Amino acid sequence: MLIPGPSLLFSLLVCLMLTVGPVIVFAVQVDSTKASVKRTMDFDVSGDGRAVNWNSTNWIFITKQESSTTKNLQTKVKILYSDLGIYFLFRCDDQKITATLREDFTALFKEDVIEVFLWPDEGVPIYFEYELSPLNYELPILVPNLNGRIQGWAPWRYEGKRKIRHATSVEGGDKKSNSAITSWSAEFFIPFALLSPIVPEKPGPGTEWRANLYRIDYDDGYTTWTWQKTTLGKGGNFHEYKKFGTLVFE
Repeated sequence: MLIPGPSLLFSLLVCLMLTVGPVIVFAVQVDSTKASVKRTMDFDVSGDGRAVNWNSTNWIFITKQESSTTKNLQTKVKILYSDLGIYFLFRCDDQKITATLREDFTALFKEDVIEVFLWPDEGVPIYFEYELSPLNYELPILVPNLNGRIQGWAPWRYEGKRKIRHATSVEGGDKKSNSAITSWSAEFFIPFALLSPIVPEKPGPGTEWRANLYRIDYDDGYTTWTWQKTTLGKGGNFHEYKKFGTLVFE
């Protein structure tokens, strides 16, 4: 087989450039402060993400913000939305369920928990906070944040089409306090009806909501994961809503 020499290769390259023009390679930079949210038909929430609907979207990896341990435990999230509400699926690598609280509307953030903050209307300093523990207990609250003065309000008439559907599951162990496991998952559906009136209208293609995603783990001290980074310090400052990222609905 004849192998062209350097001079022939150079001549061929020049001919190609004269024919089609110079080839320019652009580096595409992904905006890490934004995440796309795909539309879906409604589906049942199982706690383990078994619904095929989740196959249509990619994982968002939320990274460690501060930690008292060197353990590298991965946390990732998927998000979808429908005409009726918004779905979340968290997958959390873990070694133990550090959770003992067995009631809703309590201080779940003092134990293992995942959290979602949604700020649909930037015109008002009010956002929705949702927490879910590995034991499937929840804390949904509306938070007015007036220059750092914060108060959480529980939903009224929290039932029917206004109630969040949620479930959790574990792998590698039992879903009980202090059980050794390899991971746990949280899956939930937040209806738009619950978010009224801070949602001016149902989102559609091009709609943008400010938001942040968090996880706290207490297995060996204190570890937090955040999508968009906030001020360091125990307890963090997850309520820095102006540092939230942006969900872009497709």
